[in-house]
Amino acid sequence: MQKTALASLALLTLSASAILAPAEADACGGTFCDQGPTSMPVDQTGENILFHIGADFVEAHIQIQYDPDSGASQFAWVIPVDTATAPEFEVGSQLFFDSVLTGSVPRYGATQAADFCGDVDGGDEAAGGSDSGLTGDQNGDGDGDPGGPEVIFQDTVGAFEIAVLDGGTVEGVMQWLGDNGYQQDPAAEPILASYLEREFMFVALKLANKPGVDELHPIVIRYTGTEPCVPITLTRIAAQEDMDIRAFFLGQARTVPVNYKHVLVNPLKLDWFNFASNYKEVISMAVDAQQADGNAFVTEYAGPSNVIQTATFLNPAWDSDPITALGTSPIGIYEVLQDQGLMACDPEWDTECVYGNPLLGPLVSQYIPVPDGLTAPQFYSCLSCYEAMIDLTAWDVAAFASDFDERVVKPAVNAAALVEANPYLTRMYTTISPSEMNDDPIFRENANLPDVSANQQATQTLHCDGSTTMALPDGRQVFFPANADLVWPDFGDEMPWEEDIDEANMADDAPLINLVDNTARIDELLEVHNKQNGQDDADGDAGLDEDGGCACSVDGRNTAGGLLFGFMSLGLFGLVRRRR
Repeated sequence: MQKTALASLALLTLSASAILAPAEADACGGTFCDQGPTSMPVDQTGENILFHIGADFVEAHIQIQYDPDSGASQFAWVIPVDTATAPEFEVGSQLFFDSVLTGSVPRYGATQAADFCGDVDGGDEAAGGSDSGLTGDQNGDGDGDPGGPEVIFQDTVGAFEIAVLDGGTVEGVMQWLGDNGYQQDPAAEPILASYLEREFMFVALKLANKPGVDELHPIVIRYTGTEPCVPITLTRIAAQEDMDIRAFFLGQARTVPVNYKHVLVNPLKLDWFNFASNYKEVISMAVDAQQADGNAFVTEYAGPSNVIQTATFLNPAWDSDPITALGTSPIGIYEVLQDQGLMACDPEWDTECVYGNPLLGPLVSQYIPVPDGLTAPQFYSCLSCYEAMIDLTAWDVAAFASDFDERVVKPAVNAAALVEANPYLTRMYTTISPSEMNDDPIFRENANLPDVSANQQATQTLHCDGSTTMALPDGRQVFFPANADLVWPDFGDEMPWEEDIDEANMADDAPLINLVDNTARIDELLEVHNKQNGQDDADGDAGLDEDGGCACSVDGRNTAGGLLFGFMSLGLFGLVRRRR
């Protein structure tokens, strides 16, 4: 069977799935969240994968996510990859993921305004990646079992032991996993068989030497292919209901799903008074709508990649040469790392030092362990004061410098080069349940689609009679009568969760084709709601008067400028309501 060009990758967290976890693991899962604006309660936990599509390869950055409440000290993944040659691996940057998440997170809010009522003034109030550093031994051998897979790669990359398995039978793959510390789940057998039939390889990945949670880091996988795919069919044996999947794409243009639907969310379903606090519920209901059938994505952001601030994860001063110059004693390492902005220790106030990279602390502890009776700030800030207590058997200047390069410097340098070489970032999101994980989503670029803003601001206007209008970014206006509680309305069961559902399997760079278009129905139900609340009888209706008046209003029916893409998520309503 000929290998296809399609490259695919699955991020498989370990919880219920025994095949994904070694025997000693208790539970694993994804709970990392970026430090986005505190006023924006969009939950960013779940599975986060960033892809770059090259001329003949796909590069995938996989965020390693861990549940600190699980108590697990070790876990593992099995990742199906459709490629004709063994993938290459390198350490990724958690700080890079933090910057990607923070820069593209959807933000919802509302500014406040008041009409001029004659005696007071109204106004707005503040309401490509380099292949350097890739590692791998391409000379692994099989285990001699005729049904077993061939191990074509086996090495340690950062904190992880990685093996690439090629071929074999289901029984042989299961046997290999069992022999190498991965528990086996019979539920995985038919799924593995499907991937083996399509000649996928399997990347088996687990923590090496039981490092601590603070040593976890993303993994970068590069493999031949031109279309990234997330093989979630294997994920379903470990997944929970409405599992979050967020995929990022760095490239030259916007990326869209190929075989999944595109959904434009109905913005009236979001709670605009509370910064879209019901965000996940709205997304889940929209992608589960009829004809989306749980196999759909929304777009949270699509636009310039310069929202990723490279200065947050790379400092040009980072350099291992001054470390190497230290020689047989670590005295001076604190000053070197302090000069590079990577380490700060205050023995008067702190019991722990502060590090500019999450992987540096574990390295310092490994090579320069703190003696009993001292705190880390006391010891590291004055190593010469405690020279006799330094464990020189743990210090290895060459190994420290090498690990510093591999885990701190190169991941940041490579990530920054990737951002600089690829001017466009797409952020896509869905929730999906095990029963819906029957097809692996595939993605590709579409150069003819517009940007999607992540920043969505409504305008809340207080009218002279005490009534209020909330004008959404798409131009729709929701009316609240005088003295009404400002609670976002439910609008009833007839109000759809989705505005548009767009067809899958469209031609390259083709415009989107509606399967469902609920715009007229949404407008009709909104008009009924506003009339029932007395909009026509209130002075506040001047806020909707396109001919003028005292109100601050938003013109939401401006469709000039053409197509505004419609499978957007909660960031996709833009400054014009319709993209057609």
